[in-house]
Amino acid sequence: MWPYLDKAICKTARDISKPIIAEQIPKYKIQSVDFETLSLGTLPPTFQGMKVYTTEEKELIMEPALKWAGNPNIHVTVKAFGLKATVQPHVDFGLKLLGADAMAIPGLYRFVQELIKEQVANMYLWPKTLEIPILDPGKARKKPVGVIHVKVVKAMNLKKKDLLGASDPYVKLKLTEDKLPSKKTAVKYKNLNPEWNEEFSMSIRDPQTQALEVFVYDWEKFGSHEKMGINVVPVKDLTPEETKVLTLELLKSIDPDDVRNEKSRGQLVLEVTYKPFKEDEMPDDPEDSGTVEKAPEGTPAVGGLLVVTVHQAQDVEGKHHTNPYVRLILKGEERKTKTIKKNRDPRWEEEFEFMLEEPPNDDKLHVEVHSVSSRIGLLHPKENLGYVDINLADVVSNRRINQSYNLIDSKNGRIQIELQWRTS
Repeated sequence: MWPYLDKAICKTARDISKPIIAEQIPKYKIQSVDFETLSLGTLPPTFQGMKVYTTEEKELIMEPALKWAGNPNIHVTVKAFGLKATVQPHVDFGLKLLGADAMAIPGLYRFVQELIKEQVANMYLWPKTLEIPILDPGKARKKPVGVIHVKVVKAMNLKKKDLLGASDPYVKLKLTEDKLPSKKTAVKYKNLNPEWNEEFSMSIRDPQTQALEVFVYDWEKFGSHEKMGINVVPVKDLTPEETKVLTLELLKSIDPDDVRNEKSRGQLVLEVTYKPFKEDEMPDDPEDSGTVEKAPEGTPAVGGLLVVTVHQAQDVEGKHHTNPYVRLILKGEERKTKTIKKNRDPRWEEEFEFMLEEPPNDDKLHVEVHSVSSRIGLLHPKENLGYVDINLADVVSNRRINQSYNLIDSKNGRIQIELQWRTS
């Protein structure tokens, strides 16, 4: 395949460059410029894989990784005044310093010219590898060592951001050194002293370096939401197992020398608790593949045990109330989690089992998230917060899957489900 692609690509390059060259060469009294030899070589590019990841803007990005360690053969010939010559790239430059030509300094031009030529020559070598340290290896793949519980209580004395009316504030919480999406409260419309009383939990991997970033935004129906203020709570400043009530001044930036921070933007009240894990509570890293346990005695020889762990959900919100629980349905059997009150980012960590007579290659696990009212006699006692159907063929072949799924009929909701297929 590659020899045919090589010819096609080179033909396209010739066809594109030919009219451009023909238009330019008369200016320089050149008869012709042509590719005497043009080939991309005998080594084709190789497909190294596909990188897939999501962003906070709800995008799915897929980046193919191609690598070409080629051996191209390219010769350009120039004809002028009856002479024929091979053209080699040449790099020239000048350096002006306070109106004077610094290249006039004896010896400097030759030294810098040779240095530049050497660097340009290196750029023509294949393969050219550039290594960029993305993450300190000491911080990579750290397991959670604790959890931080945050209750967003209220804000006070916020400033008007809307020309007509007050502001529509909401709060975003995010941990530094964490790639997970931000936690968000509900929007309080036209309110400069809003009360939320919403609770969130986030895993801590390094309490000495991580910090809780707190943002207050003014919601806008159209365009970007305007930031009303920011503050930061270092985890190391929190006493473990002790709930701390914090009244944070909202700042323009986290730069302590920013004079704009002197202007009052309001206050935000939080209740924060950091709880380190004990040795027997230390969770496994969800990215560690590990081994899958065997099914217990009595499991059908041909079938197996499907273990479903409902970890957590994010951004689930009801119209009238948000007290979420999860309902699992497989082959007519139903399981339910406990109900967590007033929480848009609930965490269950509950495990359920389905004993199956045969592998569920053609079956789907139906997952529903509902909210139930805590008040008797409410007009809307139950709300659907979203659902997803999970094909089980993958877990049969891979034995274990742990991933987050987007909820259907939910604006931004996601749920993290872990599946294990155990056989005897």
